[in-house]
Amino acid sequence: MTKLPQDYKSVIGRKQEVMKNAIGIDYSKFESGSIAFDYEKMMSETGYTLEEMQKIQYSVNTGNTPVFELKNLTALARACAPEGKGARIFIKDEAANPSGSFKERRAANSVYHAKRLGYKGVIAATSGNYGAAVAAQAAVAGLKCIVVQECFDSKGVGQPEIIEKARKCEALGAEVVQLTVGPELHYKFILLLEETGYFNASLYTPFGIAGVETLGYEISMQCVQKYGKNPDVVICTNAGGGNLTGTARGLIKAEALNTQIVGASIDLTGLHMASDKSFNLKSCTTGHTGFGIPYASDPDHSDVPRSAARPLRYMDRYVKVTQGEVFYITEALAILEGLEKGPAGNTSLAAAFSLAQELDQDKIIVVQETEYTGAGKHVQPQLTFARQNGIEVKFGDPADEVPGKSIILPSHPSLIKAVDIDLDHIRRSLIKKNLKKYTANPTEDDYAYLAEETKKDIKWVKKAVDEIKDTLYV
Repeated sequence: MTKLPQDYKSVIGRKQEVMKNAIGIDYSKFESGSIAFDYEKMMSETGYTLEEMQKIQYSVNTGNTPVFELKNLTALARACAPEGKGARIFIKDEAANPSGSFKERRAANSVYHAKRLGYKGVIAATSGNYGAAVAAQAAVAGLKCIVVQECFDSKGVGQPEIIEKARKCEALGAEVVQLTVGPELHYKFILLLEETGYFNASLYTPFGIAGVETLGYEISMQCVQKYGKNPDVVICTNAGGGNLTGTARGLIKAEALNTQIVGASIDLTGLHMASDKSFNLKSCTTGHTGFGIPYASDPDHSDVPRSAARPLRYMDRYVKVTQGEVFYITEALAILEGLEKGPAGNTSLAAAFSLAQELDQDKIIVVQETEYTGAGKHVQPQLTFARQNGIEVKFGDPADEVPGKSIILPSHPSLIKAVDIDLDHIRRSLIKKNLKKYTANPTEDDYAYLAEETKKDIKWVKKAVDEIKDTLYV
């Protein structure tokens, strides 16, 4: 048998065929030949109802995690809020899943499907939490597991949080392939899928996103049962968009149609995620604007032809918080509530602490995830690593924080202030990228599709297209 060329260009050129074999989905059948594609038809490719997904997850001790109120943090928020304000803050404790994060839900469905189709193993490209989830589920299913991880800069220096996640993946039986930042990850991932014939347990397949629908559905059911109503606000830490997309779809299926969906990311403005220089200047490796904004405006630059994570379809509001605010709220959660959790869910918790002060006291805000913590995820090793990389760490006003140069812990909790991101700017960016990639002359079906993609009406989309076309070379 002739060995296929292994150079970067050749491997990337085979991506579509490799992905088709590794997922078992022919993405071409969802395409229109223009901008539009049939998103809901693609989502139906899972072949599982929500009830069936729950059954799969519950059979491997995943899901059905508790929702409970953070009474002391709520009291602190009220002490900082105007009179009568200070919504009740709740968390969905996803750290109760076997590997310690909500991503167990995605992994449970993906691994179940891989075994059902006869694959011998699964591969995931991830910084770590999802890799640990896939490793845990593969162990239960008796499948091999490889986790491909961007871990080091060109000097071989790895971040404490990512190294901790690698330890977790290996402890759960996975082979971890650690790479330097940049295009090497994508190349190696495709090559491994091709060489092994394993299933692509991507974060962005319909299986990965639909698996999170159970989370949103549970939040609604539990809040109605325990507190008599759906939550007023659900806050989702936003990176690649699958967390928010799946949770929102589950809430919709539970008919929680008036619940506001808020995305939250850590502000890492100015730090390029594929930059070797910037890689170790960030102290939180996920849930930040370096993933959240580009993946919202261009979801299809993921590791599948069409991503099932499309957060702009569901997001009502998008806010950013600082690294210092997340570290502070992590400590506050431990000290005030006796709960030690990792930084991903605490990104949303920092936002919730701020947004609660805008709302009346009878309102309910749910932070829809928590994650496990470990040696490299704690505040102190992260801050020590930051100092080693020349970043100033001090107390003050987090509004003065400059990503890559400083981490400012709030000198008082009243200084925690979530800042709104202009969603219409991101929506226009998504439309512009589609016009450049596919056609500058959309059909009526394209306009309807873009309206769904941006959660806007067709009139708004047409006006945006007309304005953007004036700036394009067509």
